[in-house]
Amino acid sequence: MFSEEEYKTRRKKLKESMGEGLILFLGNDECSINSKDNTYPYRQDSSFIYFFGLQIPGLNALIDLEEDKEIIFGDNLTIDDVVFMGPIESLEEQAHKVGVTSVRPTENLASYIENSIGKGRQIHYLPPYRPEHILKLSDLFNFSATAVSKKVSVEFIKAVVKLRSIKSNAEIEEIEKAVNTTVQMQYKAMEMAAPGMTELDLFGAIQNIAVANGNSTSFPPIVTIDGQILHNHFKGNLLKKGDMVLCDCGAENFSGYAGDLTRTFPINKTFSVKQKEIYDIVYKSYQAAVNMLKPKQKFIDVHLRACKELVVGLIELGLMKGDPDKAVESGAHTLFFQCGLGHMMGLDVHDMENLGEQYVGYTTDLKQSKDFGFKSLRFGRALEEGMVFTVEPGIYFIPELIELRKSENKYMEFINYDKLEEYKRFGGIRLEDDFLITSSASRLFGAKLPTTSSEIEDFRTSKSSF
Repeated sequence: MFSEEEYKTRRKKLKESMGEGLILFLGNDECSINSKDNTYPYRQDSSFIYFFGLQIPGLNALIDLEEDKEIIFGDNLTIDDVVFMGPIESLEEQAHKVGVTSVRPTENLASYIENSIGKGRQIHYLPPYRPEHILKLSDLFNFSATAVSKKVSVEFIKAVVKLRSIKSNAEIEEIEKAVNTTVQMQYKAMEMAAPGMTELDLFGAIQNIAVANGNSTSFPPIVTIDGQILHNHFKGNLLKKGDMVLCDCGAENFSGYAGDLTRTFPINKTFSVKQKEIYDIVYKSYQAAVNMLKPKQKFIDVHLRACKELVVGLIELGLMKGDPDKAVESGAHTLFFQCGLGHMMGLDVHDMENLGEQYVGYTTDLKQSKDFGFKSLRFGRALEEGMVFTVEPGIYFIPELIELRKSENKYMEFINYDKLEEYKRFGGIRLEDDFLITSSASRLFGAKLPTTSSEIEDFRTSKSSF
């Protein structure tokens, strides 16, 4: 939790950027696994954390713009709760720590909103992503569940995006902690991977580091020998000589801030010739992108530059041909790089993704593409000082996609499909780091990790951290 002043300043800026009405924040409730009292680990809504800081289930909050009121709605523990959970500070005491002096019972929320609606006042709320929030909004406003998403406040969304996009010094410190824990997770995976182990062995080891050093993981870690499957969550494969492990993981600390790093490394101590060649192409793409990071630089152009570097390398290997710029323009590179170069990161690993990528990553003048490959670029607009980003180029040989494009006679001008047969079972390689946009360039988050193919091979051989 940050200082009282930090939360008060955030709410003040939000109020200054909004017009009239009530701003409604729905906190998250406990989520049951298979019975009411057997729940998943609790995670508060990120915007609720940002503006109110309290990571307690069952809370809601209102900001009344005209009357300049800030109210948290919730209930103190009953004696039954205390018996099973132990005593905690009263809700009033906890609210005071974030600068909120008005606390009311949960049951009062509905009447407050009903009275405001009766006076013709506007109620602003963000897009709900949990079913119970959809039902709650439906009940509060007396309209159908299907109408909930149509009545979200674009004004509220834009105000939140504007504030959460630029990280304060306190936030940057928290992200640094989360990334450094993630660095430890990556080192552990690279250190212990050996033939005969399973993906699950690595998963368990890095998950333990995240829990021991913070709160949990910022997303389910991807630990796989099938690197071509972008979000592969199957972990039953055996590690074998000649394979590579793609480890994409992130820690989340107690304050809710995320890390997100990816390394791909050989189960042998060294890469094979083909593996090293592909890895080095990905690294050159990564470096080209990083060199462009600075304020006012459109991220979509950084993405395109990284794509071109991938194409240049694949042409040198004989897998692609023709003019690199025209190949990228045609989308031929999406046979190998199907996703976006990166995303913002903060209280969400894909920061504010629930608010809508068009609002978070694009502008009225720059619309998100619907084309394959480009539609997965979550952010395209100009970078600003204080933004936090991932850069994560990759090359993925997906047999099913290769066969489909070949059967469609697609990209024949740019793809050497015969040569590509040699790589259909190659897998995939991704390299990902986290960056802060500074006043003139960017800064890498976290302690040093092996990044080049040579550095990874050196660590796999020596097991000595940088």
